[in-house]
Amino acid sequence: MRPLITLIGLIALWWLIQAGFDLPNYLLPAPPAVARALWTQRDILAGSAWTTLTETLLGFVAGSVLGASSALLMVLSAGVRRWLLPVLLLSQAVPVFALAPILVLWLGFGMVSKIAMAALMIFFPVMSAFHDGLRRVPPGWLDLARTMDAPPWRVLFLVRVPAALPALGSGLRVAAAWAPAGAIIGEWVGASSGLGYLMLNANARVRTDLMFAALVVLCAMTIALWWLVDRGVRRLLSWDDQ
Repeated sequence: MRPLITLIGLIALWWLIQAGFDLPNYLLPAPPAVARALWTQRDILAGSAWTTLTETLLGFVAGSVLGASSALLMVLSAGVRRWLLPVLLLSQAVPVFALAPILVLWLGFGMVSKIAMAALMIFFPVMSAFHDGLRRVPPGWLDLARTMDAPPWRVLFLVRVPAALPALGSGLRVAAAWAPAGAIIGEWVGASSGLGYLMLNANARVRTDLMFAALVVLCAMTIALWWLVDRGVRRLLSWDDQ
């Protein structure tokens, strides 16, 4: 019941602020106005949400695979780690929003640039979490594997990777929360569909109720994705006390 009580409390606070300060609807629409927009514009919202969800899921998969693969490469080869890690750290110094116009220019206004944006957004958290997990394996486990003359690839896939899976799960949870933001940023820069595109159009037409409705759908989608990833991680890592 706690999430439901929290949600009701936030909506009540929102309604009190809107009514108490007598704010016009174009600045802060009341919850009933947003609810009406959710219902009357449900077809447009559903189509836009489907586009954004597709971009988010594909970007989540691509960014997670690339991040996990990069972490494995850096653990397998010290040379790769010395060359790749500074480049990855340097890439995080560039604001992600600044890269969105470049991706749209290179990849076009279609779905590919939004997928790339979402993947870029979550690549580093997944890579960083998994890499830390691979490096922080209990030394006793590694000593036991060497004592049993285990080859390096067995040490990696039978000792290091299972020990690092909880850390990877944490990275995937962060990625699930960030991936929709990456898709939305890409849509804000240049798109012809999606929730971000709908929000920009609604803002330009001073349809604040529709903009808030799109934001509500985006929040619900993000929470649902995070919940699914969290449940999946908990089920796959049932042996770990998460």
